[in-house]
Amino acid sequence: MHIAYERILIIVILVHMEITYDDFTKVDIRVGKIIEVSDFPEARKPAYKLKIDFGSEIGIKQSSVQAIGVHTKEDLEGRLVCCVVNFPPKRVADFESQVLTLGFKNTKDIGWVLISPLNENVELGSKLA
Repeated sequence: MHIAYERILIIVILVHMEITYDDFTKVDIRVGKIIEVSDFPEARKPAYKLKIDFGSEIGIKQSSVQAIGVHTKEDLEGRLVCCVVNFPPKRVADFESQVLTLGFKNTKDIGWVLISPLNENVELGSKLA
């Protein structure tokens, strides 16, 4: 088999890998409210630092997001976002990102469009089911 074909085959297998429902339930996705947004000039790629309130059970966590070019600081403050809260913290430059804020790649290939519930009648810290 040609080496390039083997690489394509491996990529296709990885992209279409199925997981079980039990695998999915291990990912703890919660809704939080962005309470503070600040610039993050130390990051390699343009990013913001966020403080996100997940309610009394989880509390306030911080996250780094590459949302510049898609969202302004004013647009983000007060917004509800969906985050993975049970990944280990990740160091980004001099900052510890405690949760993974979820989003989709922008069609202009600059930044990420954050996932945000349309209806604000969601309790902070609610788990995605």
